[in-house]
Amino acid sequence: MTAREVLDHFPAGHPRGSRPAEERAAELTTSGTPATVRMDLPSDRFLVVREGES
Repeated sequence: MTAREVLDHFPAGHPRGSRPAEERAAELTTSGTPATVRMDLPSDRFLVVREGES
C-alpha cells in the first residue's frame, strides 16, 4: 500500500455511512483539490485522500 495524504476522515459507524466523506470529497474536488474516499479497515474510518497520488 502506498502512502497518501489524508485530507479528512469520518468514522465508518456514522449513521449516514460514507455519505459525509463522499460529500467532503466532492467539496474538495469542486474547489480544485481532486479527492476520493477510501476505507481504512484497521482504523474503521472513511478517509478522504488526494486523488491520483501515489
